[in-house]
Amino acid sequence: MPTPDALYIRLPNWIGDVCMSLPVLAALNTAGVDVHICARPWAAELLASVPKRSFLPMTAKLVTDRATVAYHRAQRKQYATPGLLLPDSLSSAAVFWLAGVASAGWRDDGRSLLLRWPFDKPAQALHAVESWYQLSRLAMAAWGATPLPEQPPKRLELPLNAAAVDQAQASLDKAGLADQAFVLIAPTATGLHRGQVKVWPHFADLIHHLRQHGLAVAYCVPPKEVEQARRNAFGALALPSLPLAAFAALTRAASLVVCNDSGVSHLAAAAGARQLTLFGVTSPARTGPWSPRARCLGKNGQWPTLPAVIEAVLKTIAETRA
Repeated sequence: MPTPDALYIRLPNWIGDVCMSLPVLAALNTAGVDVHICARPWAAELLASVPKRSFLPMTAKLVTDRATVAYHRAQRKQYATPGLLLPDSLSSAAVFWLAGVASAGWRDDGRSLLLRWPFDKPAQALHAVESWYQLSRLAMAAWGATPLPEQPPKRLELPLNAAAVDQAQASLDKAGLADQAFVLIAPTATGLHRGQVKVWPHFADLIHHLRQHGLAVAYCVPPKEVEQARRNAFGALALPSLPLAAFAALTRAASLVVCNDSGVSHLAAAAGARQLTLFGVTSPARTGPWSPRARCLGKNGQWPTLPAVIEAVLKTIAETRA
């Protein structure tokens, strides 16, 4: 096929996974390939400053999403434009196939017949960033397009617009934190991971110790997690909920972000924040923050102890002040 100058790219459905897709989007942009981003509607605001040709909201409803992509193809006359599927799901492949988009993706979930370019997953275990980036390299090679660099960059680098930065700053001004060092914690998580709670169990004790050391501690959670945050983070300052891009800017303004392995961890990494991510039910090797400014504590099956986290936080704050 001719080298494409554009492609439809289906991003994953979770906040953290969308953040970990940023190296793919950046590499495609550098290679001169415009992207039609297909993702959940909330991702439009987060990716507002990411270069793209268009954004197509995906609702997870097969008929609706197929119609969205098919209508876009017809209106833009993108009939030869290929697709790149980062999710492994059968449904994501079915949407593109039914809309007439010839697609590349990992051979998984019994969807090979729906892919024009199915690729076998690497035998070795890869970080999510590496897995999606390698898939993109294979697709670009199959299309005869400009080769992508062999390895992804070491940073996610989410571009933030001035409105998001201003919104975060206004929140800090109102809370009296504009000129004060503070630790931003993320003491919540939705759902379970394989039946296990995804929240480190000692946030309240951590807050008590940090306040004894004269540190301000704050949290900013979505409206549906406010009650959980109040239970888990007694004594911390509650900041009003913010849109995703403004929250990412807020993490960058903090002296340190302390969070679970969650969307917050990847938003902080995407914003280039200094962060400490705590693991207990997931693996840092697979979903750890993709950032040189991040430190991970704990591992799958073993949360870090309270003394270890306190020591890491105080050491990082001291380094920041120095």
